[in-house]
Order: sequence, then C-alpha cells, then structure tokens
Amino acid sequence: MDFRKVYADGFRVSSPFFAAFCLRLPEPGRSRIGLTVPRALGNAVVRNRIKRRMREAVRKQLHSLEPQWQIVLNPRRASLAGPMPSLEQEVGKLFSRCKGS
Repeated sequence: MDFRKVYADGFRVSSPFFAAFCLRLPEPGRSRIGLTVPRALGNAVVRNRIKRRMREAVRKQLHSLEPQWQIVLNPRRASLAGPMPSLEQEVGKLFSRCKGS
C-alpha cells in the first residue's frame, strides 16, 4: 500500500480514537488497512499495545468493509485507554462511512 497516495488522494475521517485516511480503488480487490503510530504517543511498548488494540478492533469489524478500500489509521492517545467496545464501534462507523462514499 502506498501511504502517501492514500494521504494525498483520499478523504479524512476523524474520531476520538484515531484519524483515518480512506481511498477507494477503481477496481474491487482486497481491502488493505495500514497503521502509523508516532513516537509522540509513547515508547515502543505503548505503541505496540496501541497497534494490537487497533488491529483487534479492525479484525472484528473487517467483515463490514467493502473490498476496494485502502485505509491508513493514525491512532490517538485515547485509543490506548479507551474501552475496547467503543474503539470497535468507532472502527465500525468508519467502515460504514466508507460504504456510503
């Protein structure tokens, strides 16, 4: 996945837990999800915990995403401490917004 292309050509969706950049591909294929966790969020242990939580939330909601999307998730600090059901709900909202676009 070309993150720069998604940032430049896609649209942005904000959430309390993350910022997402979404790009619809012209032909259906396999959807791809990328994560970027900046060092400002904490040391490697903290960043890895954030990534694990985000991956799990995406895994539980991936069935609702259409197959032609590239999405880059930029987690925020709240994604570490927030309740997991709320994080999953926000990812679900993101994926449903992609359906409508």
